[in-house]
This record gives sequence, C-alpha cells and structure tokens, in this order.
Amino acid sequence: MIPIHNLLHRIQWDPQFGAGRFVLGYYDRREHRIISVPFQRIHLQSGKHFSFDVEDRDGTVRMVPFHRVREVWRDGELIWHRSPSTG
Repeated sequence: MIPIHNLLHRIQWDPQFGAGRFVLGYYDRREHRIISVPFQRIHLQSGKHFSFDVEDRDGTVRMVPFHRVREVWRDGELIWHRSPSTG
C-alpha cells in the first residue's frame, strides 16, 4: 500500500490524477469517529512530514497526524484504506 503522505502529494501535484473529486477520512479522537473532509480543506506544508492541517467548516484549523487517516475516496470510490488497528 502506498504511504498516505505519498498519495496526498500525488493528488496535489499530479494534474491528471488530481483532477478527481477527493475526500479524506481521518479518525477524530475527541469525537471517536471518522471525519470526512474534501481535499480542498487539506493544507499540506513542505517540511511537515508527520501531519497536515484541516480547515473545519467554521474556519478553525486543526493539525491531523498522517497516521490518523483511515480512508481516501476519489469520485465516490474508495481508493485507499487503513484498518483501525494500524497507526
């Protein structure tokens, strides 16, 4: 399985692959559930190797470690999945 940070960077930098509609699901420890967010609300920063920022609907920005990502969807199809026992 491709590492999640590699997949996210491919979505960001590969124009053909990144043309799809992507949704990322990460596990939220406070809510004890998977939160789904459109890729447009994900902020990847150069030099940040362990996490990324997510902007909530209300504008709040929170840091999410890569190991909490559980699934990635492209145009409604699940293309990447990590079991809950991993990470």
